[in-house]
Amino acid sequence: MVKVDKTILLDTCLLAGRIMIEGGSEMYRVEDTMNRIVRNAGQSEPLIFTTATGIIIGLKNQPYVQLSQVSARNIDMEKVAGVNQLSRQFAEGKITLTQMRKSLIHLDKNTPYFPLPLQVLGAAVVSATLMVIFAQQYDWMDIPLAAVAGSLGYLVNYYVGRATKIRFMSEMLGAFIVGLTALIGVRLGLGREIDNVIIGAVMPLVPGVAITNSIRDMLAGHLLSGMARGMEAILSACAIGVGIAIIFRFF
Repeated sequence: MVKVDKTILLDTCLLAGRIMIEGGSEMYRVEDTMNRIVRNAGQSEPLIFTTATGIIIGLKNQPYVQLSQVSARNIDMEKVAGVNQLSRQFAEGKITLTQMRKSLIHLDKNTPYFPLPLQVLGAAVVSATLMVIFAQQYDWMDIPLAAVAGSLGYLVNYYVGRATKIRFMSEMLGAFIVGLTALIGVRLGLGREIDNVIIGAVMPLVPGVAITNSIRDMLAGHLLSGMARGMEAILSACAIGVGIAIIFRFF
């Protein structure tokens, strides 16, 4: 077994864990990946503590402990899949620890994203199709309006999220635009049921993955992370509700 630098090993594990948490991975998956990296590097009994806002890792009976802060959390399965792929390559001996660390740094800074027009198109498709599912009827006037409202809401959410550091503001303003677009469209005769339009158009903003992951974390025994993520998802849902409520209250 090739001797590895324990400082580089822990730094690589922290980097992998942080990228996975920022990408929306469950905590038990993060810990499992970090454990595998340590064990495949020839070290046994790693001590790992993960939360939604930070990671601590050390080696048992050895004076090696490092921690990393997690400041941003989003849903990006491309990052999670990339870390898992690098972990498998390291386990199979296809890459060294140093190569893995360099690849993780590159992944962290150069994660590929779908172009914004394609994301907006996806939001439109999701809004239209989920409106049909929730409304349980095909209303060919409401479907285009739901697609337009969902697209505009997603765009506002995207740009506000990039422009401000205030959490949940982007969801609230995105939902407000969804409700305003639906209201104007119905009043202009471009749609019939404002409730159906809003239900479909707001779906791209709903934190469904975050809610699911919080429940999975709690079922896996990560109560602290599960409750933190659950509260974050609830606050996002409340922000969306406030944005829609403003429309019904004042318009």
